[in-house]
Amino acid sequence: MAVKLRLMRMGKKKQPTYRVVAADSRSPRDGRFIEIVGVYDPRPDPSAIRIDNDKAVDWLRKGAQPTESVRKLLEISGAWETFSGEAPSRPPREPAPEPAGKAPAKATAKSTAKKVAPTTDAPADAEAGGAPETDVEAETEAEPETEAEPEPETDAEPGVEPKANR
Repeated sequence: MAVKLRLMRMGKKKQPTYRVVAADSRSPRDGRFIEIVGVYDPRPDPSAIRIDNDKAVDWLRKGAQPTESVRKLLEISGAWETFSGEAPSRPPREPAPEPAGKAPAKATAKSTAKKVAPTTDAPADAEAGGAPETDVEAETEAEPETEAEPEPETDAEPGVEPKANR
């Protein structure tokens, strides 16, 4: 029986994810497989590749032949260099980072608010006639105060939306 390391398509329509599997070369693409070696998700940027290098190297040593796409994934994960005994041409890629959510945005907003907000504690030098802190004054002067624009007046009652013409 000839064993191949190949991709098995998973996921919904237009949203592919792939499993890297060891399968009999005669079985269909999404059919029976012997063992799952890893997972490949091409949609995020950079794509997510999680391969169990020990399993992959074990199958390669048993004689399994990888397809071209799986061989590239094995080179990225570092399993191919382990199998062939070559020095890695580039360091193995780190797992894909989590997408940036609202938490980092809040953290940056708080850090900017701390930089801009003047301190309530006046230093003893400023009260005694010394030079005031220039960092706080420069940052507060750099931000001009803007007035809120008035909303356009309408004939409708407040709180009632006008009807749309059909």
